[in-house]
Amino acid sequence: MKRILDVIFSFLILLLTAPFIVITYILVILKLGRPAIFKQTRPGYLGEPFNIYKFRTMLNTTDKDGELLPNEERRHPVGNLIRKTSLDELPQLINVIKGDISLVGPRPLLMEYLPLYNEFQRKRMDVKPGITGWAQINGRNAISWEKKFELDVWYVENQSMKLDMFILYKTIKNVITRKDINASKKISMTKFKGLEQ
Repeated sequence: MKRILDVIFSFLILLLTAPFIVITYILVILKLGRPAIFKQTRPGYLGEPFNIYKFRTMLNTTDKDGELLPNEERRHPVGNLIRKTSLDELPQLINVIKGDISLVGPRPLLMEYLPLYNEFQRKRMDVKPGITGWAQINGRNAISWEKKFELDVWYVENQSMKLDMFILYKTIKNVITRKDINASKKISMTKFKGLEQ
């Protein structure tokens, strides 16, 4: 049932947001350059890797050695706006339709974090990751890694259709009110280095 609802809702959201997707795509090309879509390998269900899609929100500026500059130095006003409105997340609906992720589930983190998980933290891999999740509506990047894992595992152990509907409702509300959107001035959270638990 969850898979069916994922596909139906994803198609509906894509149809409703199509004008915003087109405008965002054009803005990224004009202001940030190509490619407009950022692709990165992330761990899916049980750690199976997949390519996640997002609109690019940073410049591809490099140093004299050809290495990308730090995230903070590649910020751009258009990219900041796209992040604040969560428009960068819309391409992930394609991931949902493909079956890589669900609308609701623990956010897919980086592949490099997998070996750092302890037994408790690894439980977040027992379900498909999602575009939004219990941790996202309870603090997003404003909470610690320890709290984030605690919330993710709580979701895994208490998941239900009713809970998913509540998370989707809260996500839409938070996006509209911009609650917890870029709560930190940093582009992304501090890297996860492992936690004892």
